[in-house]
Amino acid sequence: MKSSAISNRNLFSPSEAKKIELLDNRELLEFISHYTDLMEPSSVFIVTDSEDDYEFIKKKSLEYGEERPLSAPNHTYHFDNYYDQARDKENTKVLTPNGEKLPFINTMERNAGIRDIEGLMKGIMRGRTMIIGFFSLGPRDSKLSLKAVQITDSYYVMHSEMMLYRTDYQFFVNHKDAEFLKFVHSQGEVDDRKVSKNLKDRRIYFDLQGNRALSVNTQYAGNTVGLKKMAFRITIGRALNEGWLSEHMFLMGVNGKDGRVSYMTGAFPSACGKTSTCTVPSERLVGDDLVFIKEYNGIARAINVEYGVFGIIDGVNREDDGKIWDVLNSDNEIIFSNVLVSNGKPYWNGMNIPIPDFGENHSGEWKRGKRDAEGKEIPPSHKNARFTVKLSAFSGLDVEALNSKEGVEVKGMIFGGRDSDTWPPVCESLNWDHGVINKGGSIESETTAASLGKTGVRTFNAMSIMEFLSVDLGKYLKNYLEFGAKLNKKPHIFAVNYFLTENGKYLNDKVDKAVWLKWMEKRVHGEVGAILTPIGYIPRYEDLAPLFKNVLGKEYSKEQYEDQFKIRVSKLIEKEERIKEVYEGIPTTPSKVKEELNAEIERLRALQPSHGDEVSPTAL
Repeated sequence: MKSSAISNRNLFSPSEAKKIELLDNRELLEFISHYTDLMEPSSVFIVTDSEDDYEFIKKKSLEYGEERPLSAPNHTYHFDNYYDQARDKENTKVLTPNGEKLPFINTMERNAGIRDIEGLMKGIMRGRTMIIGFFSLGPRDSKLSLKAVQITDSYYVMHSEMMLYRTDYQFFVNHKDAEFLKFVHSQGEVDDRKVSKNLKDRRIYFDLQGNRALSVNTQYAGNTVGLKKMAFRITIGRALNEGWLSEHMFLMGVNGKDGRVSYMTGAFPSACGKTSTCTVPSERLVGDDLVFIKEYNGIARAINVEYGVFGIIDGVNREDDGKIWDVLNSDNEIIFSNVLVSNGKPYWNGMNIPIPDFGENHSGEWKRGKRDAEGKEIPPSHKNARFTVKLSAFSGLDVEALNSKEGVEVKGMIFGGRDSDTWPPVCESLNWDHGVINKGGSIESETTAASLGKTGVRTFNAMSIMEFLSVDLGKYLKNYLEFGAKLNKKPHIFAVNYFLTENGKYLNDKVDKAVWLKWMEKRVHGEVGAILTPIGYIPRYEDLAPLFKNVLGKEYSKEQYEDQFKIRVSKLIEKEERIKEVYEGIPTTPSKVKEELNAEIERLRALQPSHGDEVSPTAL
């Protein structure tokens, strides 16, 4: 080997020694050496960009029982521990140099955190193979991308990463000084079902100073697939320091007139319509979850960090999610996690076909009515059950945009939450600052099953980023405002809400989002007018009615419009006051935040004397 940095060369077979010999990056080799010494694997496997290595990882995941085959070709399933089904907030911590506290974030003193988790990692891979993968976050040859290295002892985790991201071993061969993000994971001891068993020692720690994330005694992908939400936390900090945006957003192209395509990003908390929006059948999918946005020549340009989808499957059905449904019923390679498996087929809640009364799921052998140790009835599949698939499986994929090394120009940014009584279905902000603060920075959403804890509680979730935030929220917002100030062509900012209800019934159909997208695309190009309200610009009825007819073949009544787009003044004021209270508790909040929130409250209050608590859009 070229470098003496690798201390235990006996772990490498002749074939793996040849792979490591090509890597002449001291930082990389010292990183590998440190964790081979610490975790004491019996062998090491280096994943290159070859198809043979890909097939080897898939084969081993099946051999070790981390995945099992379904009856459909190329379909497998995976189970996590019954209590390892979501991101673990309590044991997820950002390591700060002196244990500094940050708003909304679990922090821990850096050295103490590293001692804690590396103490748990000591010898944890004995008798196992350490798998090392090399990846690109974004197109391989793009200046907008970042590089990363993943260490794990789970073939399922590595298989998932290779479906979700571009391998890039060759970059590390060609660049001796390559800078990279570091991810280290061990599933720890597993039980007979091949699931992590020592959950009391589960840890997910983020060392921003070292560009490193460490996790142990967990398998759930949100805690283990390093390049996803773990890399997201690290890149949020990096973006703040370097003046760009790393965001929890989809990237899609909305088709306009005469072949025009307008690219938009969208940030939604989990289970709030994010994936179903960017996979609307009539539009172009680029990515469903994570983007990097950087300024070039005064224009915001974005790339999809990923190359696949790790999507929530709960509620996916043929009628509401046709594009996803077609993928799930294709012969494309898919990993189903934490669904019900019966007679070789996967089933999940809300799929709108009969679900068998018997099978196997994340709780083990299952039959309808089964209860857990706490007495709760166990549904067929977990609400956070997932599917993992390559983006190439989706019809309407914008391959050119996905692979563009320059990225695409962002024309619009969409922010959505889960809100039953406040925001209208779609609204455009007054300007960039208003959109950042009063739309993205003011998202509230009911909690969902993607995080451990109670569901159905309305929570503050600025930019849909709060569960992944690794920096001070005030400084994060300041960076957002300053980013917009650098742009000559600022993206339009929109807020959407698919969950508005009255008398317990939704005011919109799931498919109506296709209309809101078309309206937003027209607004970006100034092709439709709008009604100015205290909270921004809302659609006119005369613009929406033909869109409903042309896009969905539906009649759209004036009564529907009035119910959906009336300004719920008192509810909006209550919301703004809640948001203002949050930001007043953060010392670093920019003064602009308070100014924008107060201005909107005053505009709303000015309506009340003459219009009351609910204002018809036609009255404005």
